[in-house]
Amino acid sequence: MHEQIGEHILWQWPVFGTVHADTIMTTWLVMIISLVFFAWVGASYRSAYVSKRQTVAEGVINYIADLAMSTLGERGEPYVPFFISLFIFIFLMNQFGIFPFKVLGLPFGGSPTADINTTLPLALIVFFLTWIVGVRMNGPKQFLHVTKPNVLLTPINIIEELARPATLAARLFFNIFVGELLFIIIASIITAKVQIGPLNLSLAVTVVPFLIQFFNFFVGTVQAFVFTLLAIVYLSLATAEDH
Repeated sequence: MHEQIGEHILWQWPVFGTVHADTIMTTWLVMIISLVFFAWVGASYRSAYVSKRQTVAEGVINYIADLAMSTLGERGEPYVPFFISLFIFIFLMNQFGIFPFKVLGLPFGGSPTADINTTLPLALIVFFLTWIVGVRMNGPKQFLHVTKPNVLLTPINIIEELARPATLAARLFFNIFVGELLFIIIASIITAKVQIGPLNLSLAVTVVPFLIQFFNFFVGTVQAFVFTLLAIVYLSLATAEDH
């Protein structure tokens, strides 16, 4: 199957217009898998025996929880479940591209986070969360922080504030998209049977996809952590008592 870069299956929805059907189906599939996975982990707690799945799951959850609490303090405790869910959800979406569903001709597959239509809403959720929580905790004075340290810097501070969701979304999107792009390029070289003199380039690069997948797994994990860490930092800035 020939896959074009940035190609998507499209649906026409009322009000929303054209949407990327494959991204939506893949995202929902990731959510279903997540629910099944955590149900499987939760079932292990019925036994007194501490299983490996409990240890791994608790290690990830405790790490994100400790990170959030150390940054936000006690005021951030109600938002710890959100950050844990955010990290795990983004991590799973990042890694879903390892499965060759589209190559097999299925109408879904790839990493949903390789689509800006996924990363931008996630960034906007973080953006509006920081403002809503900030106003709730600090009241109207929350809006005064854009005038500091000097009122003359207000336009720059507003631009910086509005740029946060754009940079947050773009960072995640481009890192995951480039990883999938590299994989498609190498797969194209392999299927094209490229011969350069005595060198069979297509045969020589057959091992590269495995290295790329390992690289993509590492990048996907790091980017899920970076996105979650920045979300925690943005919330900590919004909820700081001294604005």
